[in-house]
Amino acid sequence: MNAPVREPSFRESVDIMFSRAVRLMDLSPGLEEKIRVCNSTYTVRFGVRLRGAIHTFTGYRSVHSEHMEPVKGGIRYAMSVNQDEVEALAALMTYKCALVETPFGGSKGGLRIDPREWDEHELELITRRFAYELAKRDLINPSQNVPAPDMGTGEREMAWIVDQYRRMNTTDINAAACVTGKPLNAGGIQGRVEATGRGIQYALREFFRHPEDVARAHLDGGLEGKRVVVQGLGNVGFHAAKFLSEEDGALVTGVIERDGAVMNPAGLSIEHLKAHIGATGGVKDFPGATYYEEGSAVLEAECDILVPAAMEGVINLSNADRIQAPLIIEAANGPVTAGADDLLRRKGKVIIPDLYANAGGVTVSYFEWVKNLSHIRFGRMQRRQEEAQHALLVQELERVARTSGMKHGLSDTFKSQYVRGAGELELVRSGLDDTMREAYQSIREVWHTRKGVEDLRVAAYLVSIGRVAASYRSKGL
Repeated sequence: MNAPVREPSFRESVDIMFSRAVRLMDLSPGLEEKIRVCNSTYTVRFGVRLRGAIHTFTGYRSVHSEHMEPVKGGIRYAMSVNQDEVEALAALMTYKCALVETPFGGSKGGLRIDPREWDEHELELITRRFAYELAKRDLINPSQNVPAPDMGTGEREMAWIVDQYRRMNTTDINAAACVTGKPLNAGGIQGRVEATGRGIQYALREFFRHPEDVARAHLDGGLEGKRVVVQGLGNVGFHAAKFLSEEDGALVTGVIERDGAVMNPAGLSIEHLKAHIGATGGVKDFPGATYYEEGSAVLEAECDILVPAAMEGVINLSNADRIQAPLIIEAANGPVTAGADDLLRRKGKVIIPDLYANAGGVTVSYFEWVKNLSHIRFGRMQRRQEEAQHALLVQELERVARTSGMKHGLSDTFKSQYVRGAGELELVRSGLDDTMREAYQSIREVWHTRKGVEDLRVAAYLVSIGRVAASYRSKGL
């Protein structure tokens, strides 16, 4: 009797995918190992007095690569947090930052906690103590290690962390840059909350600009009318689904959440579904949709694009052979295991990998970090000057139209849209769009031209590892 095939862990999956790429590269064994391994992981256990007793919490901060500094990576709150997971996520951050050319090394943090078990004040006390333990070791620092939100954390937690850092470093003028993903009133940037979901949209738009790439996924045309199934309607999944359905004409036919899944072949209203989840705690009883208690039924449903946007490892050896979607875009970190990736590739599926697809968050975090260091809002210096120039051109065009006897001049809609100068949100979206386009171009060039490269994941790893290796070589390694 054959023994069952063991599923690689998340950490092992990242190493397997790394190894697939480096086999096609000319790296010395020493440099290959230097890029592969995690530089350091700090484990902290601290106590906080809550509800009349001392509760001990375990947290981690891992630094994978310091080929560039500061290192960058989110902090997640979840009971599943462990050292292997944090180190795997830190490695992905290294490759992700290199791929989209943000000047950071890779890091990641986590706290083993279920944030739903604690009220807001208790979470603040826990977060501030965790931030204190990290900051006193320079594991939170604008020039050395810059966290961001991740699963279970958001703007609120980042605001607590930056305030704690300021209390400990009262003369640091760049204190706001110690974390990203902050609220606007605490030094944040417009467009950060939506950034990862917006990046998913821009990644798909760029993919569908290339008919030969689309054909490899056995699809044709553009995004309009494409059937999309989203697994996880958190921050990333919600924004990706909302933008794809409202702006690109895609049909989000299925959504999978903790309590099950809902489907409607005609498309789901994402805003209404999100409100329903907020009011009831799940997708069950959402009007106008069929409810499935087993979410896996919808994960394996017929669709054009599958968007796993929650946890790692949701597509694995137990279900990969039943996945029908010809195109999978990894909105989460590591949602497809190495074993499932191999099976899906052999079946001809195209996977847009996580280190590219969900890089929107770190890209806009980079913009926020730059904004904090420059101490000025993007667009503040040039917006009105742009508007004045555009208005001058509109006035001249209308004068020419009048003197030429034209019956119809420029429309009011055109004038209002053209004259308006770019503010911070427009500039952030423009920068993110440009980043996602440029990164995809670098990946697809390798995908189409380099011998032995059969998929986008290996192509992305080749680009990323090549850039990290070049950085280390410039340091004399």
